[in-house]
Order: sequence, then structure tokens, then C-alpha cells
Amino acid sequence: MRNITVEELKAKLDAGEKLHVIDVREPNEYAEANLGVPLIPLGKIQAMQIDEIENLKDEELFIHCRSGKRSATAAMFLETMGFTNTVNVEGGILAWQEKFGDEKIVK
Repeated sequence: MRNITVEELKAKLDAGEKLHVIDVREPNEYAEANLGVPLIPLGKIQAMQIDEIENLKDEELFIHCRSGKRSATAAMFLETMGFTNTVNVEGGILAWQEKFGDEKIVK
């Protein structure tokens, strides 16, 4: 697992890179504020219910949560399931909102 800041993630997006990003928070948190990326709660990852991202095992996969802790846990779990390039977004949605407001990743 590597770590990336929200600024680094935004720079990749602004450069037009096609990124795979998932949110591992709970549905109620996602409903309050989200970046427009797929929601796969940490509990589903821990239960190995990851059909929707199974095809991304060899792709760079950016994982975010509220502050960066659950996403780091999710990245470690995914690595044990054969994901080879997980990236934890440090600071999560809190850091994103602090820097970029409610701007979404997927427009």
C-alpha cells in the first residue's frame, strides 16, 4: 500500500488520468457527502464481498474514507486478497473538503 495526499490525487485528476477510486465509508456517511465514486463499505471488503472491483486486482486502486484510517485498513485487506497496487488517500474526505470543498471526483 502506498499513500497519497488529496492534493496529489487532485493533480492526477486534473491531468486527465483515468483513476479507479472507491469510498469505504458507511452508506449514511456517503449520503451526507461523497466524491461521486463507488461506495464499498469496509465491512463488505472484510467479508470479501468485492465482486464490483474484482477486475481491478492489477490496477492502481485509490481508496478513501472519512480520515484515512478505514481506507488504510481496506487497502491492507485488499492486498491479502491479491490486489497489487492499492493507494490510501491520506486525510480522506475531510481533507478533500478542506482543500476543495464539495468538488466531486466524478463530474
